[in-house]
Amino acid sequence: MNQNVHIIGAATAFGQPRLGVDFGPDALRYAGLIKILKELGLSVTDKGNIRGNFEVEAGRHNIKNDDNLLNYDAVKDFNTILAGAVDASVSNGHFPLILGGDHSLSIGSLAGISRHYNDLGVIWYDAHGDLNDSRTSPSGNIHGMPLGISCGLGDTDLVNLYDSGPKIKPENIVLVGVRDLDEGEKQFIQENDILTFTMTDIRRLGIADVMQQALDHIEEKCDGIHLSLDVDGLDPMETPGTGTPVNGGLSLSETQLAMSILNDSDRITSMDLVEVNPLLDDRNKTAEKAVEIAASLFGKKQL
Repeated sequence: MNQNVHIIGAATAFGQPRLGVDFGPDALRYAGLIKILKELGLSVTDKGNIRGNFEVEAGRHNIKNDDNLLNYDAVKDFNTILAGAVDASVSNGHFPLILGGDHSLSIGSLAGISRHYNDLGVIWYDAHGDLNDSRTSPSGNIHGMPLGISCGLGDTDLVNLYDSGPKIKPENIVLVGVRDLDEGEKQFIQENDILTFTMTDIRRLGIADVMQQALDHIEEKCDGIHLSLDVDGLDPMETPGTGTPVNGGLSLSETQLAMSILNDSDRITSMDLVEVNPLLDDRNKTAEKAVEIAASLFGKKQL
């Protein structure tokens, strides 16, 4: 794995209705992210927080457009700026570690990263599939759509953001830890034969087997692998500070093992770490565990 890491704060809350998730990047810094990565021998540059043009305008939060998409203009604006920052990071030979912020930021991160690969693989570690569009989403929250948009599903302008066309292929995706899928997402997964490991699968197979199967599925055909990790992939007992918790999730120790396996593969080329909301947290517990997860991905061992 690339040892030159760019920390890119994606301080956005526009993809969902709750305030506070835009403080996630700073909560992760406060929890010691940069210090622990440097202790692992990485060269770390903190690029600060991305701010969109809508962030400073009062009253721009929780406005739906004609297609029932929440804060559409703000999400599009923010992700265009983020895509440029991520593109520049990869162009300069760095590993972009994008800190969220809500998961709609992955529209921009994948747009910026994908132009550097012919076949980008994606491991989506999340309680949700994030494969909705305006027709299938019960809420209109765009943080439930970034993976679908990146596959070419839904709003044309978001699909074509930064570069025209889809950014990833469904066959290059692996979903890990899902346990709350909408009906439209289930249909998309089945129609596109997306490799999916629900929590039932993980309990039956074990996380080590699941992660090895995930790597086997995409390692040979993909020239880069992006990890997008939502802290709600873990059980709410582990990560209470997140906006859409779902019971029955992964433990911290399982997630650390999963990250260690990905580190051993030496194939992960970029990462999103998203949905830490310190306003919903208990003494920054969620951010601290997210830092431990990132440390395991970058090679921290127990012995």
